[in-house]
This record gives sequence, C-alpha cells and structure tokens, in this order.
Amino acid sequence: MRLSTLPLLGAFALTFAAAGPAAPPDPLAGATQAVLVTTAGWDSVPGTLRRYERAALGKPWLAVGAPIPVVVGKGGLGWGIGLHGGPPDRPGPRKREGDGKAPAGVFRIGSAFGYAPAAEHPWIRLPYIHSTASWKCVDDPASRHYNQVLDETGVKKDWSSHEDMRLEGEAYRLGAIVEHNWGKSTRPSAGSCIFLHIWDGPASSTVGCTAMAPADLEALLRWLDPRRRPVLVQLPREQYDALRAEWRLP
Repeated sequence: MRLSTLPLLGAFALTFAAAGPAAPPDPLAGATQAVLVTTAGWDSVPGTLRRYERAALGKPWLAVGAPIPVVVGKGGLGWGIGLHGGPPDRPGPRKREGDGKAPAGVFRIGSAFGYAPAAEHPWIRLPYIHSTASWKCVDDPASRHYNQVLDETGVKKDWSSHEDMRLEGEAYRLGAIVEHNWGKSTRPSAGSCIFLHIWDGPASSTVGCTAMAPADLEALLRWLDPRRRPVLVQLPREQYDALRAEWRLP
C-alpha cells in the first residue's frame, strides 16, 4: 500500500510498474538505501527497524542510526509480492486481502503522504501526497483501481470499499507507501494499501502496515531519498538469516 509516473485517471491516481512473477537474483539491485524490519516469527507483531545505506552499488551496507521499535500486522507477516517476485517457494503464510498480515519480502518505498501541504514538510524528499478528504486507497479486489492510492474527484467509482487517506486520528498524519502487489501486475485479493505510518503505541498492531513512533517515522522520512531507490526488506528473523546471502541483504 504508494513516483515514477503519475498518469491521469479522472483526477490523479498513482500507479507504478510492478515486479514480475520471476524472482530476480538481487531484489536490492539499484538500491543504496534499505529499511530492514525483522520480527521474531511469522505470527509476531513487535519488530525492529534498522536503516542501512551504501556509498554505491556493490559497496558494503553500513548501519545508520539506532534500531527503532515497530509493530506490524495483527496477524504477523505473510509472503507478499514485490521486488523479490511473488511469494517464493519457501515455508510461510501468503499475504491475502483482509488477513491482518503485513507483507514479507522486498518492496520499493514509494511516495510519502500526510495531512499537511507539502510546503510544511520541505524536509521530505520522497514525492509527497497531500492527503485531503478526497484521497482514497481502494481495497476492493473487484475494482479496476484495486490497490491504487488516488484522488477520487472525477473518477468513475467502481469500488465498494476503500481506505481513507485522511483519518480523524494521528495514524496517517505522516506516512509512506510500501509498493506491495503494486502496479500493472497487481493481483486481486493479494493484499492492498500497505504503508509505513504512526503507531498507537508499542503494544498496538496494524491491519497490515508497519507502524512506529511519530519521532521515529519523521527521522525515517527525513533520511529517505528517492534518488537512492529505497527499499523495505521485511522478514521474520529465521527467513532473514536464511536469505541474507542469496538476496544480498544488509
């Protein structure tokens, strides 16, 4: 759940090219910033976020800053669709719409979003969406706009459910889109509307996103640079250890 392109769809809709079904040999190819989230196991909600960067492709990954506590989906993690391809032929649950799981795998981090106009956040370098009341994320698998973040103004509505990008609470005051199951190759019912956003506290959970304290999220957004093609790597610890060498992870 959201620039390489901003095609017109009635008003503005955000769509991106998604990874194909075949897993590439290096899902972090091209990235020089990586956000690593690990949990104790598939069903675990608490996790730890670490930032890494490298000076250039082929150079070693170096840790940046201190570890950050996060929470993931109330159902834990499940294999998602991203830069690693589709769900790999490995043990573990698969992410599905409405399962309460956050996606496991490697995903591009897309645009940031927030309640305030972009001018109030000049320190955010990611493309930025000002989340007014008309901005939605479509979570209806039957819609042709499934898993799109869009301004519904002028769009022919074909969905029966969506997520508001502007909420009454603090959760989406600031956030970033995780490009899980994204773009032209989006699979219906494989999961939608995945974000990095503000948590309700360390004992909370989400319905599929990854959340953290406001100050930690702000620090992360200050650091993320689209020129460095940042990615989210999110895995249970056992799977991270098993895939670290094969996927060339930090």
